[in-house]
Amino acid sequence: MDAVNGRPAKATRPLQNLKILDMTSVVMGPSCTQALGDMGADVIKVESPEGDTTRWAGPGRNPGMGALYLNGNRSKRSIVLNLKKEKGLDALFRLVKRADVLIYNVRPQAMERLGLSWERLQIINPRLIYTGVFGYGQGGEYASLPAYDDLIQAASGLSALFHQSTGEPPRYVPSAIADRITGLTAVGVILAAVIERQSSGLGQRIDIPMFETMVSFVLADHMAGLSFDPPMGEGGYARQLSPQRKPYRTRDGYVSALVYSDKQWQNFLRLIGREKDFTDDPRYRNVTTRLAHIDELYGEVEAVLATKNTAEWLTVLRAVDIPAMPVHDLKSIFTDPHLQQTEFFLKTQHPSEGQLNELRSSHTWSRTQPAPTSHAPRHGQHSVDVLSEAGFSASEIEELLVNKVLFKATAD
Repeated sequence: MDAVNGRPAKATRPLQNLKILDMTSVVMGPSCTQALGDMGADVIKVESPEGDTTRWAGPGRNPGMGALYLNGNRSKRSIVLNLKKEKGLDALFRLVKRADVLIYNVRPQAMERLGLSWERLQIINPRLIYTGVFGYGQGGEYASLPAYDDLIQAASGLSALFHQSTGEPPRYVPSAIADRITGLTAVGVILAAVIERQSSGLGQRIDIPMFETMVSFVLADHMAGLSFDPPMGEGGYARQLSPQRKPYRTRDGYVSALVYSDKQWQNFLRLIGREKDFTDDPRYRNVTTRLAHIDELYGEVEAVLATKNTAEWLTVLRAVDIPAMPVHDLKSIFTDPHLQQTEFFLKTQHPSEGQLNELRSSHTWSRTQPAPTSHAPRHGQHSVDVLSEAGFSASEIEELLVNKVLFKATAD
């Protein structure tokens, strides 16, 4: 049985025949390749001798195995190559010949300097899907600029929405949301390219820039009147930008409740003894009138919800089909009854890091259920195995190790 997920070690996975060279680090790329790995792809994480910087981010039991790294790099194998040496580059070229996908998240200019441009690699493997996840589209003046999650949140308009909503200064979402949304976008794009290759027989270069991805993500909600030419307003979705759109305080904490549709407003007003307001108060007439007065209406909801305990509101609101959920923090989320019942949290035993809490795949399949296929690897844990599979002889591998072109985990 597989020590990670309790399933047979050779359980069918939907992407089990896909081989991916993962030249990404930090969050954006690894979140993409971990999802592909959970779906069965053979993900070979190509690391520099210094390793992915997230190996040292957050608490950890052993050097180079920090929490952020562990949560973004399961279902992968690690090989460490010094690509600044000719022999290291030659070794990677041999891996490229056997790969379906190569994904990277440095700037394209850096890939060219390394000798790993699309033009060069497509000659080695015409079926290669060469995927870049990086900051900016290559047709504009930002093309060569560095990009980080914070910068993209600001540039895409996301940070300014906090100011527009609350009047407070712009701020960042306390999550690497731009990295993770771009990474998830890359999953779908890569799989679409794999499907296209089935008919064409050819690979292709694909660029997935963070900036354009996040501008699309943000503006899809907030184009509003700016969708029209000439504009019909200033843009912005009023309900999302209402300062009253927030978890509501109760007598003993907070609750998240959403009163949105006609039926939900009718049920809420009936619940609080104001049923006639729905027909008598023009503010409630329809979605348009409610949005025009959304701050006032949500303010009234806030005042009412302050009168009972959280558990009471969850019970009565759900009883009349008004969406309501608890407001979890990073500790209480682990005790959520639904997540416990669906076994969302996995307790796994990592060979070097001991017992871990992990998150299972959020989607459920009837036959080929994605699940972790292996633990997050140590730095260079699979260096020898990967090159052996690619046809390197024992003497070739030993020469690369001696010359510090190839590195392996110290415990190997």
